Amino acid sequence: MSVTITGLSKTYPNGVKALKNVSLTIGNNMFGLLGPNGAGKSTLMRTVATLQDPDSGSIQVDGLDVLTQKNEVRKILGYLPQEFGVYPKISALDMLHHLAVMKGITHAADRKEMIDALLQQTNLWEIRKKALSTFSGGMKQRFGIAQALLANPRLIIVDEPTAGLDPAERNRFLNLLSSIGREVTVILSTHIVDDVRELCARMAIIAAGELLLEGTPTEALAALKGKIWSKVVATDDELRALESQMPIISTHLVGGQHEIRVYADSSPGDGFRPVESSLEDVYFLNLSQQAKN
Repeated sequence: MSVTITGLSKTYPNGVKALKNVSLTIGNNMFGLLGPNGAGKSTLMRTVATLQDPDSGSIQVDGLDVLTQKNEVRKILGYLPQEFGVYPKISALDMLHHLAVMKGITHAADRKEMIDALLQQTNLWEIRKKALSTFSGGMKQRFGIAQALLANPRLIIVDEPTAGLDPAERNRFLNLLSSIGREVTVILSTHIVDDVRELCARMAIIAAGELLLEGTPTEALAALKGKIWSKVVATDDELRALESQMPIISTHLVGGQHEIRVYADSSPGDGFRPVESSLEDVYFLNLSQQAKN
């Protein structure tokens, strides 16, 4: 399975340039698309999922043209959007049967076998007869994955799946995605750096509709080795002074004090110490460099 995105651009009627000549290649792995809210991630995911057309560019999914062969692409695609609607009073079991019929799985025995297996896989078997309106956020996301896996798709797209989940539900969901990613290609679109760090063999960073980086997390971290420096400052005045003197890539609160992180080939000043680079450093450095351009 491969997804090849070439020169994709999209401008909405209100003038927002959601995608600017984006080119990206995704292979047989868990692929993370990382970027802030409003970066263009959802626009890109909706376009790959055949739900909207770009102004220019092309997308090939396993040799199929997404723009001209939408029905064929949908047969091999599972999609969990950032927000998806369901009939709240219907049980998870009945809703999956309804969606399976809509996907063309009309043979009752085959449909039951598939849905029962999906309910077990997503750990929803015990609550399969409960109304979807009673589900927690994490349960709804696991149901979303179950419906996305109907008809055995070869490509799964999930858009901001862990936003709003508590830590326990997030872990359950990431474990589920990890198990799925061993068998099919998964594109994970998120603004949460840890989701990509924990799951994805390859990644890309997008901001303001532009592709900033593509590669493996290991490669991205290696490029920053020995170039991330940290210092804890006690006061807001000291923080503002340092911000005016050097390009700070991120700031965190540690015990009520500000820890600042700076990208530099050598020590940027007194009190700075070299620290291990993190994927968060990669993310914020790319965003800060893009903001300057």
